[in-house]
Amino acid sequence: MRRIQLVALMVLMSVSVGDLIGCARRQGDHVQQAVTVKGSDTMVILGQRLAEVYMNTHPGTVIQITGGGSGTGIAALINGSTDIAQSSRPMKPREAQQVREKFGVDVIETPVALDGLAVYLNETNPIEALTLAQLKAIYTGKVTNWKDVGGHDAPIVLYSRENNSGTYVYFKEHVLEGEDYSPRAQTLAGTAAVVNAVAKDPNAIGYGGIAYTVGVKAIKVKKDASSPAVAPTQENVISGTYPISRYLYYYTVGRPRNPVAVDYIRWTLSPEGQAVVKEVEYFPLPETMRQKYYQQWVSSK
Repeated sequence: MRRIQLVALMVLMSVSVGDLIGCARRQGDHVQQAVTVKGSDTMVILGQRLAEVYMNTHPGTVIQITGGGSGTGIAALINGSTDIAQSSRPMKPREAQQVREKFGVDVIETPVALDGLAVYLNETNPIEALTLAQLKAIYTGKVTNWKDVGGHDAPIVLYSRENNSGTYVYFKEHVLEGEDYSPRAQTLAGTAAVVNAVAKDPNAIGYGGIAYTVGVKAIKVKKDASSPAVAPTQENVISGTYPISRYLYYYTVGRPRNPVAVDYIRWTLSPEGQAVVKEVEYFPLPETMRQKYYQQWVSSK
């Protein structure tokens, strides 16, 4: 039920963030420079909730959240049109080099949450677990029928993200091992769209952030045929036993000149910010890691 409420919040936030922006701009001398945050669709639900809580507790601040994919956010960072890029994949070396060449400073990478990259099946699908090799065979088109992986005799309907998505890139690198997706895979613009499609089709499969698991089931994943099936729980993601876990990142061009952006990043790494991460049903950073990155941003104030 809580995930259903969070998905509903995504729709409401598209209106309420704009209302809050207008409200903040009417506060005269108390208004501060808006912070722009662009990128990962996986992180939109997290970014919107973080922004809402931060603006409520920091009157006069404006945090603008937009998605479009990790690649879109990183491109915006490179061209100077965002303060913070949200990304569900690590920045590529050539992207970091572009930042260095344009601005003369290094990009700063800040992990802000953990995610178990979930494999979604329709709730009526009897399959409860797949190996990484089976997932690769399915998404590269070598396996096209559920009966070949222990399911019903029915064609597998593939749903994927578009190629500017960090989730698309991560899945290709860590599950497909760099091979191309099957041309049968239907690409959709956001994780919510993938979940919606899988929920409506008993033969469908998709993938995306664990926080979006609404009306579908996130199956267990096995590293190989002899390994145990592991669910994408917080304990398994933090320990690394879930095979396709990842960090979610903020990227900035050095330390932002906008002091609100610096404080927003610091606050995201605070216990209060990490409580929001947990509320949205992503996973907070391990405490030692959280303190390390939090102190880095405290020292920049």
